[in-house]
Amino acid sequence: MRWGAFADSHGHGWKTAAGLAGVALAALLAGEFLRTTLQHRLWPSLASFASLQGIAVAAHASGFSVAALVLWCGCAVAALERLPPAAAFIAAGVALDSYGSVIDADLLTTIVNGVGIGLAGYTLCLDAEARGSAQRLLAQERAARAAEAETAALAERARIAREIHDVLAHCLSAQLVHLEAARLLIERGGERDQIHERVVAAREMARDGLAETRQALSALRGELTPLEDFLSGLVGTVGCAEITITGERRALPAEAAQAVRRAAQETLTNVRKHAPGAKVRLRLDYRPREVTLDVRDSGGSPGDLTGTGAAYGLLGMRERAELLGGSLEAGPGEEGFVVTLKVPV
Repeated sequence: MRWGAFADSHGHGWKTAAGLAGVALAALLAGEFLRTTLQHRLWPSLASFASLQGIAVAAHASGFSVAALVLWCGCAVAALERLPPAAAFIAAGVALDSYGSVIDADLLTTIVNGVGIGLAGYTLCLDAEARGSAQRLLAQERAARAAEAETAALAERARIAREIHDVLAHCLSAQLVHLEAARLLIERGGERDQIHERVVAAREMARDGLAETRQALSALRGELTPLEDFLSGLVGTVGCAEITITGERRALPAEAAQAVRRAAQETLTNVRKHAPGAKVRLRLDYRPREVTLDVRDSGGSPGDLTGTGAAYGLLGMRERAELLGGSLEAGPGEEGFVVTLKVPV
């Protein structure tokens, strides 16, 4: 544009000064036009556009024809690229009409030039829309990833909360049974050996609780011991329980194996609380599409801790199973209480 401003100047000083002033003013207005269009301010954008058209008319009248033609063409392209469709076509039409009225060419050449300029502006407009759409899609993808990460974090927190509850409910409830029995023996003047036995049992349960806490931490890290070994060890701590394993043994997904572990743990804790001394039978059945854990007790007299707790353990087991697409059923059986867990694998 600067070259066009001086191409027809013929070296006159006033024309040189006018050309420099026109270039500076046009650059200032062009920057204002770009700024207001970025802010989606239509009327200030049209005001800047009209001012640029006025500069082009003044440049042509002053003999700077090339500069005027460049400015008109640039305004037409910029209008099509940056203004809303209705305003863009009107503004571009005004600029192209001014351009066509001053060029020394036949009608066909004028039409071809105008169409070419219009297509260039429309192409730039499509490119700007594509870039805008890409940026919006990128922002949406980032938001979706952030939401997904937050959902995963919440799910992990819920999982950790279930693990903490299951471990604490199992070991603390067992300790409470023995300590409560020791308290009753003390109040009733029981034998020293009996009281000592209960205290020792509570200490052993505390030790087992530490081991189970380490086991839970290992589970959270994905370092699970074989399910059969865990259940056998769990049954061994009860004394009046037995386990039967049927079906083709195989490694289970970590979440499925952990659901079986916690269900067995919670069920035995409930037996200690509600039917102390009852015989318990566990049956682990590996099926083609699922694994089933069936726990039955022989019933018995309610224990001293029957009224404790808030049934959160049973609710937690059911929630864990449903999260995995399985189910948990609990209710009275022929003799005592029956808990059946089904987890798809």
